[in-house]
Amino acid sequence: MNKNKDNKMFNESWINFINYHYIQNMYKNFLKDKNSVNKFWKNKFVLLKNSSYQKKNINNQYLDTQLNQEIKKKYLNKKKILKILNFFRLNGFRYANINPLKKNIKKKIFDLDKKIFKFKEKYLKKKIKWRIDNKKKKFLNLNFFLKWLKKKYCHTIGFEFSHIYKKKEKEWIQKYIENQWTKKKISDEKKIEILNAIISAQTFEKYINSKYPSYKRFSLEGNDSLIPMLYEIISQSLQKKFCYFYIGMAHRGRLNVLINVLGKPSNLLFQEFSDKDMRNLNTGDVKYHFGFYSDIYIKNFKKGDINLEYNPSHLEIINPVIMGISRYKYDSLQSKNFHHIIPIMIHGDAAFTGQGIIQEILNMSQTPGYGIGGSIHIIINNQIGFTTSNIKHIRSSKYSTDLAKSINALILHVNADDPEAAFFAAKMSVDYRNKFQKDIFIDLIGYRRNGHNEVDDPFVTQPLMYKKIKSHPTVQDIYSKKLIDQKLINKRTIQKKIILYQDRLNQGKKILPNYSYLNFKKKNIDNHLKIKKFIKISQKFTEKKIKKIFKKINFLPKKINLHPLVKKIYSNRLDVINKNKKFDWGAAENFAYACLLNQGISCRISGEDISRGTFFHRHAIIYDQITGEKYIPLKKSIKNSKLFLIDSVLSEESVLAFEYGYSLRNSNTLTIWEAQFGDFANVSQVVIDQFISSSMEKWNQSSRVILLLPHGYEGQGPEHSSARIERYLQLCANKNMNVCIPTTASQIFHLLYQHIFHQKSFPLIVFSPKSLLRNPMSQSSFSEIYEGKFQKIICEIDFSIKQDFKKIIFCTGKIYYELLEARRKKNIYQIMLIRIEQLYPFPKKKILKIINKYSMIKNIFWCQEEPKNQGAWNYIKNTFEKLTYNKINIQYIGRKNSSSPATGNFYIHKKEQEKIIHSALNI
Repeated sequence: MNKNKDNKMFNESWINFINYHYIQNMYKNFLKDKNSVNKFWKNKFVLLKNSSYQKKNINNQYLDTQLNQEIKKKYLNKKKILKILNFFRLNGFRYANINPLKKNIKKKIFDLDKKIFKFKEKYLKKKIKWRIDNKKKKFLNLNFFLKWLKKKYCHTIGFEFSHIYKKKEKEWIQKYIENQWTKKKISDEKKIEILNAIISAQTFEKYINSKYPSYKRFSLEGNDSLIPMLYEIISQSLQKKFCYFYIGMAHRGRLNVLINVLGKPSNLLFQEFSDKDMRNLNTGDVKYHFGFYSDIYIKNFKKGDINLEYNPSHLEIINPVIMGISRYKYDSLQSKNFHHIIPIMIHGDAAFTGQGIIQEILNMSQTPGYGIGGSIHIIINNQIGFTTSNIKHIRSSKYSTDLAKSINALILHVNADDPEAAFFAAKMSVDYRNKFQKDIFIDLIGYRRNGHNEVDDPFVTQPLMYKKIKSHPTVQDIYSKKLIDQKLINKRTIQKKIILYQDRLNQGKKILPNYSYLNFKKKNIDNHLKIKKFIKISQKFTEKKIKKIFKKINFLPKKINLHPLVKKIYSNRLDVINKNKKFDWGAAENFAYACLLNQGISCRISGEDISRGTFFHRHAIIYDQITGEKYIPLKKSIKNSKLFLIDSVLSEESVLAFEYGYSLRNSNTLTIWEAQFGDFANVSQVVIDQFISSSMEKWNQSSRVILLLPHGYEGQGPEHSSARIERYLQLCANKNMNVCIPTTASQIFHLLYQHIFHQKSFPLIVFSPKSLLRNPMSQSSFSEIYEGKFQKIICEIDFSIKQDFKKIIFCTGKIYYELLEARRKKNIYQIMLIRIEQLYPFPKKKILKIINKYSMIKNIFWCQEEPKNQGAWNYIKNTFEKLTYNKINIQYIGRKNSSSPATGNFYIHKKEQEKIIHSALNI
């Protein structure tokens, strides 16, 4: 065999570095036994053995060297290919064409090739072979390889995933991109469907603009690709058996989504624009805050439902609410995973980076108590926040999605001018979420064609930006031209589609998507709530049965190594039955949960340190002191119900919003959020203001969420004393919620137990005690639990004294016991003490009955611990004046006005408290 023949053999395709080790091992086996390889390899190795190299008596090492040399001459080596691949996989998104407004500013990667990869001219002609997902990929030379990589990683999607630390997840992403991301795979039929969606998005905005030119609508224009993206997410999800969609979004593009995605009849929207919508008998809300609920059909078969939830102007606060709604749906389905649910959160770029609630929801997104199997996040990136477009002024990070890296989420930066890129991102997001049960972020980068709203003139603050936007073609123009050039459609057909869409709007009809046979039909979500009938505890359970339940939840197995203090608490609880002792607060509260669980009603309690209780009173979860294992006594009472005890992340706003969402369409679960201290709820004030107190008035949405807010003045300082009673009372109107301050164990039992049975859904605000939790005076007998009920007012309890009253003191909470104790100690019998346990709705009839009974008494006082400008005083004063037509002048006893809730000096606190008691009792 001559040299030319040898060279020809080494140029064959089977000799390359990828196959090198495999071939080498086969050849060694062949030298030992010719029949150890198949016929093909036997012929190749015979030629190799008889070649001039072998005739020179070369050894295997020499042969290896020759193989390597020949391979290197023809193919780029593995290390260099990996270096190139890794560069694009890790950094390709930085060079991608993802900004429509910088379309002509191309990143010149070709100029960087030699600098980054240190290529010499000879490398540019070398062939490349690579295995992608077990498939061979051949490239004629390096330039072709680079061109392929740039189409994958530097086109109109920037794939950012280098921060993800799980190897298998990264490999899946790489394979998905390198195998799937090509526009050749998008069928002609699908392209027409995408165009239909784009036409719908733009035509809607233009129609509304011409019909209502001076109205705010917060247009989607510039990010029109959101509509086909949502269609594809829904379509792909339905194919994978996902059937429940929960969408949270702010006002940008909301009307467009309502009409084109939810199928809201256009005549309803026009009524809202014309202010002729009389469906809501309450005060209502603006049109771009409304939600909508629809059933999803494909070819007339129902496949699922889609919900766009109501949202206030506090942009991102809807997201934890969506999480709560989604989690409840998951819990109600009794599924082992989240494969039936798709939460979709649509953000604004400036709000996403600017509002702390985003960090909170990301932090809680993968925790057991709040996880929902991941959400699909879409950022409508207008590259501007209100009137601020300088990125350095909007955020400190390069990308609006950088916060998502904290939870190792996949990020797709998508050019909104390319609807096909949006289509692929939608498809990939569903597949990724389905595979990994994690959040994924689509950064849909477009622009805002108008001002912040349609009344604003954006040229005032962004003249250069809006000069560029004004001359920039719309997404519909760009994509229509592309499909016309591909001869898939013509201008006349496009115009017909626009006219047909306008006709449906003119007729006030709902829009048909013309996408994957999707259709949406309005549903009435209010019909989902079914209230159980309230039955008194003594009628529901026999005395024997109720005692059995109590014993079950307080008897602990001997094998558990208990903490001494916990052992004593549970021993005391058993004494309630065994020795006829009284219930303390913790025993009564846990017993209420047990009675509900036994009736098939689930209980979900969350907050910081709820399993133990901030003040060491609950102990719903017990820990073995040697093994650390958990034991949950309440589980013994479960009967067709579930128990969720969630020690929450260190957050108030997101957790409370989550629990509100969880309670929204849930009539069979007692949902409780407990603040560590009552005033910590300040951090979640937006949830209380915009959802809990006002959702019924604005949106006809009711919630049964319960807030437990520890309150009481014990000298712990300004931040651990007051739960700000005055703020909640200020929010009360039209029986929107109940505000209560229970002072006995039986009161908290009945308050919690009966709440789930009310025919009308409303939130319950409970100002719970701290030091009172272990005060023997607040304990209750078994009969008070079994035979009693919640009392809105508790009148004088010292009936043994001579009732020759000269003075009535109304009060609430812990101060009552301090007054009672001092009165008994000083033998003061002329003062009547009355506790108001329910502040709202105010028990008017009961109060009037007392006033009329003791009409001869003119000295009527209100006593409180809080400063005069805080607490319940102003509310009580105004209520009494209205109730008695100003005939009774109720007087104030308490601390003077203060800008701070309480002193931080324990000595001063003690003196102030003594002064209140002395003033009240005339000591």
